[in-house]
Parts: sequence; structure tokens; C-alpha cells
Amino acid sequence: MTATPSPERRRAIMDAAAPLLARNGIAKTTVRMIADEIGLLSGSLYHYFDSKDAIVNAIVGEYLEVLVDRYGREVTPVSDAQAKFHALVSVSLEVCHSFSSASEIYQGNRHFFADSRGYAEIRDLASEVQKVWFDTIDSGVAAGAFRGDVDAGVFYRFARDAVFLSTRWFVPSEDRTLADLARDTVEIMISGFRQPAS
Repeated sequence: MTATPSPERRRAIMDAAAPLLARNGIAKTTVRMIADEIGLLSGSLYHYFDSKDAIVNAIVGEYLEVLVDRYGREVTPVSDAQAKFHALVSVSLEVCHSFSSASEIYQGNRHFFADSRGYAEIRDLASEVQKVWFDTIDSGVAAGAFRGDVDAGVFYRFARDAVFLSTRWFVPSEDRTLADLARDTVEIMISGFRQPAS
């Protein structure tokens, strides 16, 4: 009987592979590079993952699943438009900074996920993430809290990149926390997106 691959070893492989994939990109990262990083022979790595795509799916899928789960628990139930947007930004910042390598892999390789057949689950999860953003924006516009004369797609892309690419420049500290960044981000975005006073 074949032994079940160790979950701890799978986790160690994912943890070693994530920074490599974030730094080099999916196309330029090889199975051999990942195996060398964890101290395995390339052939031994296939005992835990049947391909590089499977490793990428595990790393990025876990990140997106956490994002979708927290959106469902902490963003979707909020009714007030500005509070909902603040919750969306806060959760997104917390998750992408907790999974910074996975977030960078996804953000830096979006074209790769869109064009490759092996990433249907990633595309489905990413669609769920995008839907929450658009639902939050659209519901705010419909409620009259946000401006309707600004293209929602442009605002979404502006906000998405400001939030998810913050891992490239923002390092949380005692003086400047993720909560501080969320507050400032929302203030900047909403002050320019709030319905002007009549």
C-alpha cells in the first residue's frame, strides 16, 4: 500500500516554492529549482505534487480561498456602503500581507492564469473575489453613496492594484499598521469617490 504524502512535507514545499515563484514568475521557475530549495531530488518532489501547476494551484488557491471566505464572513453582511468598502479594503490588506508571496504570484502572473488550461479553479476563485469588489462598488453607487459618473471598472482596477500591490512597498510596523494603511487607503479613495454634496 502506498503511503499518504505527508501534509507537513507538502506545506514545506509550498512554503519554499512560494517566494521562488513570486520572485521569478511561474514560467521561469522550474521544478528543479523548487526541489533544490527544499533539499529534494526533482523526482522525489513528484511524490507530493504531480506537477509545477499543482504546486502553484495549491499556493494561490489557498490564498484566494481564504480571501473569499473572509469576504463572505466580514464584507458581504455589511450594509452601509462606506463601512462595507472599508471592510473590503481591510480584509484584502490583511490577507494579501499574510499571503504576500501567493498574492505576488497571482498579481504578477494574471495573464498566465488567464491563458493556461491548468488553472480553472484559480480563475473561478478570482472571479468570486472580483464579484465582491464590483458588488460593493455597484451597491454603493445604487445607494447614492458613491459617484455614478466614474466608471466602476476603472475604480475597481485602481483600488485593486493600490491594495493588492501594497505588499511591494508597505511593511507593517508598530507605528504604521495595516489598519492605518486601510484607513488611509479608504479615505483617499472614498474622498474622491463620494457623491458630491448637492
